[in-house]
Amino acid sequence: MTDGGDDRHRCDWAAGSAEMQAYHDTEWGVPVHEDATHFEFLVLEGAQAGLSWATVLKRRHGYRKAFAGFDPAQVARYTPARIEKLLADPGIIRNRAKVEATVRNARAFLTVRDEFGSFDEYIWSFVDGRPHVNRWRRMEQVPANSPASEALSKDLRRRGFGFVGPTIMYAHLQAAGLVNDHLVVCFRHGEVAQPG
Repeated sequence: MTDGGDDRHRCDWAAGSAEMQAYHDTEWGVPVHEDATHFEFLVLEGAQAGLSWATVLKRRHGYRKAFAGFDPAQVARYTPARIEKLLADPGIIRNRAKVEATVRNARAFLTVRDEFGSFDEYIWSFVDGRPHVNRWRRMEQVPANSPASEALSKDLRRRGFGFVGPTIMYAHLQAAGLVNDHLVVCFRHGEVAQPG
């Protein structure tokens, strides 16, 4: 456990940098109910595939700029020419498959939103509408996926999403607070479990 210099215990992964610690302390595991934030995490977690979260987090501003403030309606209209321009943007990870999937995912995201009223309504149905609170004591206990992430991944792929494997979707469930995977000794475990 890392204390971040302030005597508070944190999940070990938060020790990498001040940026990682701030993300851990203020965002990770907080229940999300805004579609824009869900789309942002889908973009960033898809970009992370095969890389570290720290690598993606450092480029978050670049992604926000490149992908219209994570507005799926704007991203869904990106043309092949716009995709080519993005592949030259040093502010993001310039992987053609990931960039093209982000545009396809934006279109699929809008379809889900139209069907369910919101993407939020859709995704929370995979955890019966409330966060699943785990009580892990060590990082080695935290799984890479779960039955919920596998079901979500399968359904998203059926709907045309890409870069949404079970492990990526488990990361989304963790980040967006559908699963509380802060270790029980982490000061955030109890905080994110509180309503409101």
